[in-house]
Amino acid sequence: MQNWWSLKLREMKANKHSYILLAPYMVLFAVFTVLPVLISIVLSFTYFNMLEFPKFIGWQNYTRLFLEDEVFLIAVKNTLLFAIITGPISYIACFVFAWIINELSPKVRAVMTLVFYAPSISGNVFFIWLMIFSGDRYGIANGFLLKLGLILEPLQWLKKEEYILPIIILVQLWLSLGTGFLAFIAGLQTVDRTLYEAGAVDGIKNRWQELWYITLPSMRPQLMFGAVIQLTSAFAVADVSIALAGFPSVNYAAETIVTHLIDFGTTRFEMGYASSIATVLFMIMVGTNLIVQKLLRKVGE
Repeated sequence: MQNWWSLKLREMKANKHSYILLAPYMVLFAVFTVLPVLISIVLSFTYFNMLEFPKFIGWQNYTRLFLEDEVFLIAVKNTLLFAIITGPISYIACFVFAWIINELSPKVRAVMTLVFYAPSISGNVFFIWLMIFSGDRYGIANGFLLKLGLILEPLQWLKKEEYILPIIILVQLWLSLGTGFLAFIAGLQTVDRTLYEAGAVDGIKNRWQELWYITLPSMRPQLMFGAVIQLTSAFAVADVSIALAGFPSVNYAAETIVTHLIDFGTTRFEMGYASSIATVLFMIMVGTNLIVQKLLRKVGE
């Protein structure tokens, strides 16, 4: 153990200039990211209402969360459903569209990148879906179905449990071509073209083999970054749910872990309980990211 520490100290001394350059970022990262996470984990074991000093109550928040809070279990189910559907589909869609767009000429590529990326940077642009799924006969979906004679009266798209979740998943997928999409385009641009020539000499015969053995292994950092971004956005769905289905939604049909967290953190001010919700979400996201990282290491093997 002593030898290990002495070796690490020698390495740090040898690379001290790198550590000095990293120090400002690491201080900011520790203060604004690591410290709040640690404080949230500590608060999750307390009763804290913002008015009194936190009172240690042990595992009571977690017991209440999993054994007494039925809405939280609904939120977990909805969040996992969001993540299972929107995570992989949006991730694959980001790569496929980036791969296709990368084959275009530079000018066309720039225009198409903007077209696909625009919804994710347009603020509350998803409000257009309120017009599409409006519950009166002036809603675009209702008007179209009425005109075709498929329905006799307008459907309350965002007021019926069976419609709410599929609509929000659809909107979330529409918004999903964001930062990960740009990262994939950037990664595809950095692949060394000579590798394809070398691959052809070594026996690679088609584009699918090029993709698996050359393209994907060459952009592993971008694939990892895109996976983290897509998974984070899939697990952190809240704004779309609140805007379209209301807060709370009908019978909590669109309740997610984040909207449940918002309820207890900003409405009821039960900060200890809200911290336990945040800690559970944090652990789920970390665990999922570790699994995805392990899977991505197998790319190209």
